[in-house]
Order: sequence, then C-alpha cells, then structure tokens
Amino acid sequence: MLQNDEIKTVRGNIAGKPVTYETGRLAKQAGGAVLVTMGGTVVLAAATVSNSTKEGIDFFPLTVDYFEKMYAAGKIPGGFYKREGRPSEREILRSRLIDRSIRPLFPKHFRREVQVIVYVLSADGENSPDVLAINAVSAALLISNAPFVDAVAAVRVGKINGELVFNPSSSAIDKSILDLIVSGTASGILMVESGAREISEAEMVEALVLAQEPIKETCRMEEELRVQAGKEKIVVPELKFDAAIQSEARSMVEERLPLVLKDKEKLKKEKILDEFKGELATELLAKYPESGLAIGEVLDAEIKHFIRHRVVTEGVRIDGRAPEEIRPIGVDVGVLPMSHGSGLFSRGQTQVLSIVTLGGKKEGQLVESLDEEVTKHYMHYYNFPPFSVGETRPMRGPGRREIGHGALGERALLPVIPDESEFPYSIRVVSEVLESNGSTSQASICGSTLALMDAGVPITAPVAGIAMGLMKEGDKSVILTDIQGAEDANGDMDFKVAGTAKGITALQMDIKIHSVDSDLLSAALDHARTARLFILDKMLSVLPAPRSEVNPLAPRIFTMHIPGDKIGALIGPGGKVIKKIIADTGCDIDIEDDGSVFVTAPDGVKGQIAMDAINAITEDIVVGKVYMGKVTELRDFGAFVEIAPGKSGLLHVSQVSDSYVKDIHSVLKVGEQIFVKTLPLKDDGKISLTRKGLTGGSADKASPESHDDHNHGDQ
Repeated sequence: MLQNDEIKTVRGNIAGKPVTYETGRLAKQAGGAVLVTMGGTVVLAAATVSNSTKEGIDFFPLTVDYFEKMYAAGKIPGGFYKREGRPSEREILRSRLIDRSIRPLFPKHFRREVQVIVYVLSADGENSPDVLAINAVSAALLISNAPFVDAVAAVRVGKINGELVFNPSSSAIDKSILDLIVSGTASGILMVESGAREISEAEMVEALVLAQEPIKETCRMEEELRVQAGKEKIVVPELKFDAAIQSEARSMVEERLPLVLKDKEKLKKEKILDEFKGELATELLAKYPESGLAIGEVLDAEIKHFIRHRVVTEGVRIDGRAPEEIRPIGVDVGVLPMSHGSGLFSRGQTQVLSIVTLGGKKEGQLVESLDEEVTKHYMHYYNFPPFSVGETRPMRGPGRREIGHGALGERALLPVIPDESEFPYSIRVVSEVLESNGSTSQASICGSTLALMDAGVPITAPVAGIAMGLMKEGDKSVILTDIQGAEDANGDMDFKVAGTAKGITALQMDIKIHSVDSDLLSAALDHARTARLFILDKMLSVLPAPRSEVNPLAPRIFTMHIPGDKIGALIGPGGKVIKKIIADTGCDIDIEDDGSVFVTAPDGVKGQIAMDAINAITEDIVVGKVYMGKVTELRDFGAFVEIAPGKSGLLHVSQVSDSYVKDIHSVLKVGEQIFVKTLPLKDDGKISLTRKGLTGGSADKASPESHDDHNHGDQ
C-alpha cells in the first residue's frame, strides 16, 4: 500500500467547478504522470523523455496520443471487434489540440524523443475531457525531467443567452453560439480552436481576453504540484553560433538573397533557394572546415531573419506583395459532369477541388463516442496528395493533418447547413487539394461552399476562409493577409478565420511567441474580415446563391409523418409490406420512432408512387373515396379488391356494375386493376366497395376525373 507522503495532491476551483490534480499513485515509472479529476471525469496523462538524443533529424521529435477508453462511460465498443483499435477522428483531433498547446514551449533544438500518452479513464458526459487532457499533460511535463518549464492551461468558453461561460457542461455547450478552446500560459495565448454561429470579431476578442483568468488559476495549480513533486530538469544548452561565422553568413544573405526571392513560382523558388544555401554553405565550409554542423543552422537562422526583417521594416513580403494583399482568386463551379455539385477554388498557387454527394438519411456517418452515439448528416473530408507540393511519397490514407483540416472545414460550414427537417439529405463533401502554397484548409472551405451551392443545397449563407500571419520584431509587428507556406514557417502566428459576411463560424490559431495583446488580436480579426468579404464577393460573382433545385443526378427525398400506431401496418409482418414497396419502386424507406418517414427515390416519379403507397396504407379509409384497386380473388358472390397494401374490401356482385351481372367471372379477372368507391363501413369494420357510377368500369377505361388525388406526400 502506498504511503500517504508518496501521493501529492493539489485541489482548486476553476470557473466554479472543483478540480483535483494528483501524482504519485499511478504510472510511477513514467517521467511524469498526473491524474486530473473534475466531477466524474478522470484523465491520466503520462509524459516520458528518451535517454538519448535522436541523431540525424532537424526537428523536435514529440508524439502525443490521446485515447478515450469506452469503459470510461460504461460502454462496450460496437461492431465485431470489441477492443479499441485505430484512434477515432475525435481522438486524433484532441491529440492535435494537446500537441499544438505544448510544442511551442520546448527548446526548438531539443532532439530527444518526448512521448505523451493520455487516457480518459472515466467520463461523466458533462465535463468534457479534452480541456482536462491539456491541463493534465502540462502538469505531467512540469513534474517530469523534460525541459518544459512554463505551465500551460486550457479552458473552454461558451456564450449562452448573451453571457460568456467557462467550462460549460456538454449539455450546455449544445445551446451555445460559441464553442471555444483556448490554451496558454499565465502570460499569453498559445492555441485557439473554435466553432461559432456567426459571432462578431468583437465578441471573439472578448472571449479570448477573458479566458486568460481561468487559465492563470489553472497554471497556478500546476505550478503548485511542480513544487511538491517536480524532478530535476534536463539542461538544454542555449544554441549559440560562432560570431565570425554568423556575421559573414548575414552579409552573404543580405547581399544575395534578394535576387533569389524575386521568382514568385513556388517550386522554382524553393529549388533556387536550396541551391543558394548550398553555395553559401560550401563557401563558409572552406573557411571554417570544423564547423560543418553549425553552418547549416546559421544559414537557416540568417535567411529567416532577413525575410522577417524585410517584412517588418519595409513591408515587403517574400513574393513582393503588400502585407494586406491577397493573391489572385480563381472560382469555378459545375466542373464535374456526374457529381451532384463541384467547386474549384484557387488562390495564388493554392488550388482545391471540392465535390458534393447527396444521399439518403441512412447514408449518414454513425459516430460512437463516450458521450453518445450519433449520426452525422454533414461530413467534410480533406485530402492532401504529395503531387500538390511537387513531391512523391506513399499514399497511406489520411494522416492527422488531413483529419484536422477536414474537421476545421466541417466546423466552418456546419452553422450554415440547413436543418434536417428542411433538407433531409446526408451531405458528403470531399476537398481534394490539387496545388498547395499556403492555407489549403481555408481554400477547401471556399471550394466546399461553391460545391454546396452548385448542388442546390440551401445553405443559409456562403462561407469563406482566410489565413493570417504575424511577424514581430521588438516593438514592431506586421499582420499578413493570405500567408503562404514560407511565411507560415518563418512567422510568429498562424491565424485561420472562416465565416460569413455576418460573422465568424470557425477560428484556429497557433502562436509561436509568448503573448499577443488584445489590440493585435482585434487588428488581425479585422484584417481577416476584410479579406473574407473580398473573397466572398469573388465567389458570389460566379454563383450568387444556391441553385433553386438539387442536381438532377441527386436522389429525390420525400418526407411525411404518420401516426405512431400506423408504423406496424406500414412495416407489415416480418417487414413484408415495406419490402414490397421498396421492391416495386426502387426507393429506400426509413421510418423513425416518432412516425417520420423518409423516402429516398432515384427520381420524382418513383418517389411519388412510394409516397402514394405509404399514404394508402397509413391513412384511414375514407367513405365515398375512389381508389384504384387490384382484384385479388373472385367468388360467386363477389370479388375481393386490394385498395392498399394490407387493405382489402368486398365488391359484392350486386355492386360490380350499374347493370345486372349474372357471372362475375365474365366481368372481372384476378390481377385486373379497377376503380372502386368505398361504402359506409359495416358494424364489424369490414370494408365494402362499389363500382356503380364509375365511368367505364375498369382502370384503363375510367376517366381521370373519377380518380381522387393520390398525392399526399410532402417533397
């Protein structure tokens, strides 16, 4: 049994909710392990640093894996396999949230592997584990030997009934017009991820600024735990360059780099830049033969410094644009003849083709999570093939980046997707990146908006997205509109904003410096709004509004509502009735418990036939109404006629014709379709029929006027 002094605990209150941090009881062989509890939600984070440096790499090898164990919610995984397998999209997205929150605080030249693993051990369905996971990871890294010295904390912000709410419950966030996750240190923001229902820039800035208070309190708790249980930190020597090498490299870069940067074509510029670096490295190596490893790093640092300094001091970007200038926009729709909708969007050397497919209700995506099991009827997927950047690599399915960008696009458009009751389709959008040089995620949002409108999806407003950047040196800073890849790599902030003309629908921000003040955030959002409106204007000049009807190639969906006590009759014994309608019409039919019926038809005619059949089965028999029926049996005393699946009545021989009929077999045949009219029901509820007064007698002779309207469905 553990001694009490081995377990260290810190308790506090964040946004009115008790929170507990604990270490020393679980996972003690990890570099650092922390258990965080809020309500019935419990998260375990373990962080471990390898014992040796990973040679031959030029990046920090950090891996983050977040897992939601189904036992946490008292569930057994669905499907054939009962063991958790590949991480779900939600787990991958939350792994990315953690990674983006902690990576900026490690020394950039640290080359030991760091692995972070998070388990959600218990979930109460009200306190979301994603924010707790970020906080648990930060605490685990703080008490470990990792060179991670500044506490990071996260908070979720909602806006409900006009009020900002911190860490709202899962049920409350469904009512919120804002779902914002902010992570940062006690001194500033590091990462933002948000979905919103067209909120204003001012509202977003207010939420970001006020989020700093609960972040500070959470950081204080993590620091308290470090004081109690922290290990000695790995010392990472400061990266220093030889002054002589650095001075000479700076002179060479300043003299020659402007000529290299003149070319605006991405691949050509990259090739020239690589050759340029190689030439400089060769010259420097000849003078300083024992400094081979340092020369490459010095050149990278000096090239980055030159690009940043020119932007901040002269306002000249790497491709010659002004800070607020957007690259040329290209817009096209209906580019694929057999798709339900397609949109091609380009911005400079970034090009995305988005394709929409419409399907029936049952074609939605079933998502199983700790909280609930839901069916998504709007899906957005993003693909980034290697040819889009002129490279070759194996195609192994979507990676974390593709899943993250797809989710961002989905979040941006979800607020404008029509309600299922208005547009009962499952909507699948796939964005194929064909060319990339900056912000393909935002281009995919623009392309998807165009494709949805081209398909005839009645979105409430068009959405566009833009990527902003920031370069800051000393007291000077420059906000960049429509950043490209090199500006992202050399900048201090990547700020993606998507929205309508009215307001923001999605926001994603990663900051590489320790703080950004509210005035700078406001300015960046204002610049983003100006750019968004400019792009929307370009898009709407090609397609001003969604097409008035869905694409003719798309299925037609009819909806209706039937009484609950009629569901059994529509299904029939063993599904016999509904299966027959499906077989006869080629339609798919979905019935919900509340009596909602969805008919997905290959065309309008077949859909209406199916709706008529459903109406005939589920509506009450109306006395005096004319039905087109089918003779199913002949007897000497009359004929049995099916006027709807499962509903038959007796046509007595005396009611077969206006004139006397001696032998019913001489007038009617089994399988013949005839028009009949219902007589008052008998005391036993049985249906009686007549043909008297119906012109012609048989269906092929009866006048159209004698057939009551059968169209009762709503399209």
